[in-house]
Amino acid sequence: MFVVGIGVLYFYYQYRQPRFIAGEKVPDFTTVLANSQEVSLSDLRGKYVLLQFWGSWCGPCRAENRHLTRLYQRYHQQGFEIFSIAIEKNQASWERAIASDQLTWPYHALELSYFNGPLATQFNIHSIPATYLINPEGTIMGVNLSPDQIDKKLAGSLTSR
Repeated sequence: MFVVGIGVLYFYYQYRQPRFIAGEKVPDFTTVLANSQEVSLSDLRGKYVLLQFWGSWCGPCRAENRHLTRLYQRYHQQGFEIFSIAIEKNQASWERAIASDQLTWPYHALELSYFNGPLATQFNIHSIPATYLINPEGTIMGVNLSPDQIDKKLAGSLTSR
């Protein structure tokens, strides 16, 4: 029975792991933003990008948004973008959360299929918040970093440019 329990825990751990890790190239994708513009992740090549999976219904995501907003304000002029993918069931809740949390970056996409949407599936997202910090060449610098860790990586990378 112990071995079965360990096997179940291992499977659950593997199931929840991100599909891509630091040092790998991030896969490109194309999606439609809140403003109806079609955009690809590769359109942001040459910038540092935080790919953020979040939801309006997710308390930890909403708390993290305060920190990400500050990071965006601090580093945007130096070449930092945030690309948010919302895992939702309700578009109106998503729109209210963007306004309420003052998420001023322009890259907001919505997946109404909850965790079964194409991007959540492509990146193996089963829980949120989930983030990928990507360098200007499209290589993943870190996965699920805290806002403090993101700040340190950006400060070190953007000041050495």
